[in-house]
Amino acid sequence: MQDLGIRVLFEGSNFLRLLGGLWITVKIALISVAISFVLGIFLGIIMTFKNPVTKAITRLYLEFVRIMPQLVLLFLVYFGLTRAFNINLSGQLSAIIVFVVWGTAEMGDLVRSALISISKHQYESGTALGLTNLQVYRYIIIPQTVRRLLPLSINLMTRMVKTTSLIVLIGVVEVLKVGQQIIEANRYTAPSGALWIYGTIFLLYFIVCFPISRLAGRLEKRWMN
Repeated sequence: MQDLGIRVLFEGSNFLRLLGGLWITVKIALISVAISFVLGIFLGIIMTFKNPVTKAITRLYLEFVRIMPQLVLLFLVYFGLTRAFNINLSGQLSAIIVFVVWGTAEMGDLVRSALISISKHQYESGTALGLTNLQVYRYIIIPQTVRRLLPLSINLMTRMVKTTSLIVLIGVVEVLKVGQQIIEANRYTAPSGALWIYGTIFLLYFIVCFPISRLAGRLEKRWMN
């Protein structure tokens, strides 16, 4: 019976379908991270402003995103906005919107933390050396900010890849959905196939996320030293 279960993986194009579903997962995560990285940089800079109104708005946005579960946001966008405003949004686009909203908030807070962690003396020292504000940022502030920010942003990408498993609940045919379809199609002929299918999905997520996590750890360790 167990042998029959594992054979489900390699019947027809089942394994290739799982890899195709994994690509959908990774693609959504990569697009979301790329957009979040750009928007998060601008948000992080804005969050360092001393204006009380700006600080209140950005803080409210950050707290809203952190308190609200991503699954609720997915349902709100995919089922709520589409029906309330008669908007035609695909599951993938809805997922990207939600992950960008979430990722931008998280990235913005990382950028803010990285910027405020740099001592004011470094700004003053650059100015004392005759550098312009642009040169101070280019040669002093930005390199240090990137060193602090890059490992954390890579970890955010890992979290986003794992969180994409939620999009199965709005009908996106990613790796988990493909796995469910294979299991359902073989539930009578190979009832033990679920173990092998879900085990393979676990392994695929591990293969994607582990190198990213190790890269973040190596960069953080190297730059700390």
